[in-house]
Amino acid sequence: MVTFYTTNQHGLAVTATATNALWISAVNPTEAEQHYLLNELNVPEAFYNDIEDIDERPRIEYEDGWYLIILRVPVKHNSERLPYTTAPMGIVFKEGIFVSICFSQNELIPDFIHYSQRKRILPVNHFDLVLRLLLSSSIWFQKYLKQINQLIKHAEDNLEKSIRNEDLQALLQIEKCLVYFITSIKGNEMLFCRLRNLKEHRDTYDADLIEDVEIELRQAQDTTNIYSDILTGTMDAYASVISNNLNVIMKRLTSISIILMIPTLIASFYGMNVPNELQNTPYGLWVIALASFILSVAGVLLFKKKNLF
Repeated sequence: MVTFYTTNQHGLAVTATATNALWISAVNPTEAEQHYLLNELNVPEAFYNDIEDIDERPRIEYEDGWYLIILRVPVKHNSERLPYTTAPMGIVFKEGIFVSICFSQNELIPDFIHYSQRKRILPVNHFDLVLRLLLSSSIWFQKYLKQINQLIKHAEDNLEKSIRNEDLQALLQIEKCLVYFITSIKGNEMLFCRLRNLKEHRDTYDADLIEDVEIELRQAQDTTNIYSDILTGTMDAYASVISNNLNVIMKRLTSISIILMIPTLIASFYGMNVPNELQNTPYGLWVIALASFILSVAGVLLFKKKNLF
């Protein structure tokens, strides 16, 4: 869907046509919208294809008067296997044209428009708008990190009641999400450093905006690293618990096997086809049973003393 945005006294607002549009946003463009972008707006096809690659890394390029800036934005899926991931958002612009293209549905753009209206933000130029989108991306990383933290707590609560494979798998999927977040935030940070150091534009940046972007990127990166370290420690702890429980079970089974072997051994000796003192007494069976019971009880008490039960 292609949406046109312009500015008014309240900030960014949707407009019906591309005339005097400050920003053209394309999310999951159709074939007709792709034709519009490539043939009417003359967006370079190589740039468009790069943005379409889901694994494209954040970077900035300049070619034939067009700037291409790719940043990674967080995306939420309605999937238990991978609830959160990241996707590339490409920003292509030159004088008079500013186009953002993203092939994944996201909450960033609608929230950014609402925020600009609430704060009455009016972008000064194309690079100012890019920095504000980068700032919004960092904020959404942190919003999703809070939701991920709640998922971790929920899985931990379930694991405290009973260690199930489903809960361990949930933690593993969350760990994958955090890996995607860490990689994308690092890429966005490198992109920000390149933008900040552009010789022809660095003197025109809003110093407060630059500081805000730097702070939010650093906070998002630190928070992601903290959650990742905590989750890794949690996974290692539960792996140790599972291994310890298995060792306890095997120890108990071994002890039970040894105790059960005592009457079996005695009965085996008594059942041998050789003369003994008990074959002619009517109390032979009870003597053997009593001896087996006494020795078994003695074995149980000994194992308990050695903490093997």
